[in-house]
Amino acid sequence: MIRFTLKRLVGMVVTMALVSVMVFIIMEIPPGDYADRYAFRKYSGTGVNVTEADIQAIRVDLGLDKPMILRYFDWIGGIVLYGDFGQAFAFETSVTKVIGDKVWLTLGILFSTLFLTYAISIPVGIYAAVRRASMADYTLTIFSYLGLALPNFLLALILLYFANKFFGADIGGLFSAEYTDAPWSFGKFWDLLKHFWLPAFVLAWSAVAYQIQTVRATMSDELNKLSVTAARARGVPETKLLIKYPARLAINPIVSTIGFDVNRIFSELPIVAIVLGLTELGELLLKAYLDLDMYVAGAILLLLTFMIVFMNFVSDLLLAVLDPRIKLES
Repeated sequence: MIRFTLKRLVGMVVTMALVSVMVFIIMEIPPGDYADRYAFRKYSGTGVNVTEADIQAIRVDLGLDKPMILRYFDWIGGIVLYGDFGQAFAFETSVTKVIGDKVWLTLGILFSTLFLTYAISIPVGIYAAVRRASMADYTLTIFSYLGLALPNFLLALILLYFANKFFGADIGGLFSAEYTDAPWSFGKFWDLLKHFWLPAFVLAWSAVAYQIQTVRATMSDELNKLSVTAARARGVPETKLLIKYPARLAINPIVSTIGFDVNRIFSELPIVAIVLGLTELGELLLKAYLDLDMYVAGAILLLLTFMIVFMNFVSDLLLAVLDPRIKLES
């Protein structure tokens, strides 16, 4: 198991090295740089004639005049050695300070969504497979189809409407008005928890529907295996039998798609965040691209990609624990 873990860890490091190169190339793709944007914002409408030499001087001050390869190694070296993601030019401070709270809020939404997804889909999918062709199974099937058909952002709008129309509740955002700009305290943390359920529920909606069908299908297949029939013939209690044999293998497809679920959540989060008025990294990423503040954009892309790669690493380890054949074959 140690050798298996080390191999996967080395693979994760190599993947992140390649991803960092790709992210930096993406940072360089937009035409121009922040020096052009800075000169435009500072001198637009002032009547001052900005020359190319002026822009080049700004570029030198910001360190944007260096060759691309040198800027890459400065950037990645600062991240690896010092945890420094560079300068956020538009905010005139470090990238770490700009993205600080938003990183933790985004991760909180991510893990809340994942927890809700698996806490609902795994037991419900197992129950639907055991009660196959029953009224409960048909009801859950209808729910899963509805979950796959209804877009998350539309569900968010519906929940906001009904909450405000019938209960007079404002459930948008991640904080109540009195806590938005307040320093962190137990009261603010509790207020955050009370708001977390909505984005987690909205983002988990389609994933729960899909994973219920996945667990139901794999569980139904495992229930027909000879090993289950033999265990039942030996008198193994039904609950113990379900957990030890079919359920353990039925959740393998769920575990193997953790990285996919993380990627899906990050893809859907910006739209849901706009509807619900959430403070997260997606909105900041868009603003950074529009401002050509590429160190901010690069840091966000790198962090989001790292979470996907890391969760794939965790997925591999969990699969090896659940199914030792995977570890032995590797």
